[in-house]
Amino acid sequence: MKSEPDVFSIDHLKKDKTTLWEGVRNYQARNFMMNDMKKGDEILFYHSSCEPPGIAGLAVVTKEKQPDPSQFDKKSKYFDSKATKEKPIWYCVEVGFEKKFEELVPLEKLKVTKELSDLLVLKRGQRLSIQPVTKTDFEWIKKNLVR
Repeated sequence: MKSEPDVFSIDHLKKDKTTLWEGVRNYQARNFMMNDMKKGDEILFYHSSCEPPGIAGLAVVTKEKQPDPSQFDKKSKYFDSKATKEKPIWYCVEVGFEKKFEELVPLEKLKVTKELSDLLVLKRGQRLSIQPVTKTDFEWIKKNLVR
């Protein structure tokens, strides 16, 4: 899961303990939350649109899919006039803090690590805020790159 650290960082999550991952307005990213993310799944928390971008820590899914409340809030920039409480369009998961890494794992390090060449975040055109990571890649990152 990617977030801009000046908007919501791993430090924000550490302070808040949990948060709804709301405001996602991409159908593919929404579908990952709706269909694939299960309670207890670990998450790589990635800082994007910053220098340097990279993996800042770990989070965990604490509650599975639920309607994103921001779609109903007329004051929210994520309001969707087509969404109703009976037929929500947008969903989110609740995410909990697990660990902040001692050092950010920078994108450049991921790019030069041949074992991680299949990571979607390394592919051209991959700009989704939520991307699946294989269990093999996830465990390799935790074992070999995290301090």
